[in-house]
Amino acid sequence: MNTDKIYAEAIVNEYSKKSASKVVALRKLDRAAKMPAQVFAYTFGILCALVAGAGMCLSMGVIGPGTALSVGLGIAVGVLGFAGMAVNYPIYRRILRERKDRYAGDIIRLANEIAGGES
Repeated sequence: MNTDKIYAEAIVNEYSKKSASKVVALRKLDRAAKMPAQVFAYTFGILCALVAGAGMCLSMGVIGPGTALSVGLGIAVGVLGFAGMAVNYPIYRRILRERKDRYAGDIIRLANEIAGGES
C-alpha cells in the first residue's frame, strides 16, 4: 500500500473543483428550510433566558435598590422572560413547518431524482 499515493490523491481532491451534485443541492435545500427556524429559536431562547435571569436578579435585590417596587418589577420581567421561553418552541415549530412547506416541492423532486438514479 503506497501511502504517498493516497496522500497525493487526498490533496488533489481537496484542491480540485467540485461539481455540484444533486445530493449537495438536496443538503443545501434542507439546510435552507431548517436554518432560519433554528437561528430564531436559539436567539429568541437566549434572549428570553437573559430577560428571565435579569428579572430574577432584580426581584432578589442582586441588581437594583431592592425596594418593593424593584421586586415587583423583577417578578414582572421574570414572568415575561419565562413566557417567552414557553412560546419559543411553538413558534419554532410554526416557522419550521412554513419553511418545509415552501421547500417541499423542490426537495421531494430532487430526492426522487436521486432515488430514481437519474443524473
